[in-house]
Amino acid sequence: MLDKSPEQILDNNLVHIQNEFKQNFPSIVLCSEPFHKAEFLDKLINSTKNPIIYVDLDLLYTGYVKSGMIQKNDNVTIFHPKKEDWNEKLSHIISKVSMGKFLVIIDSFNGVYNIFDDLESALFINSCVMLLSSLAVKTDSSVVIVAMARKNEKNEWKISPGGKQIIKSEKTRVYFLKKSKDNLLISSIDKITSDSK
Repeated sequence: MLDKSPEQILDNNLVHIQNEFKQNFPSIVLCSEPFHKAEFLDKLINSTKNPIIYVDLDLLYTGYVKSGMIQKNDNVTIFHPKKEDWNEKLSHIISKVSMGKFLVIIDSFNGVYNIFDDLESALFINSCVMLLSSLAVKTDSSVVIVAMARKNEKNEWKISPGGKQIIKSEKTRVYFLKKSKDNLLISSIDKITSDSK
């Protein structure tokens, strides 16, 4: 598990990281390269037998699927919520998750801040995510949020662009994804050294 090994190479079936995701609500995966994020999400989707709800806020995944760069998995339902229909789409997602075991992917949290730019709306979105996560516990589902992030001058991880704070609760675990040679590596954020980029 990641606690014993600060950095883990992600294998094809992602068994260890999926077990980690089941224990943390939600799990947040930070990345500084969009192509690494897309590769990770494709691996995660293809390693999951459960139905997947994919909330595509930055439309990157949808673009890869439409272009044929990524093959759409039959067990993936994609949502593209906008500010005007956020409540309706969220209600639909909550209804689906309440009926069974799902993997919910929110890609990416940066897109949330593009849709809802004021603080009050951002707090509302955080509340929605925590509500969805608490419901996921009851159905043995997992909620994974990905975000593009960079360290600021104070060596703190911030969602980029815009430098927003990362939502975090006691049950949330934050990971950092990077690529080394041909391997995707994931680390618990607490294990990342201060000189990580």
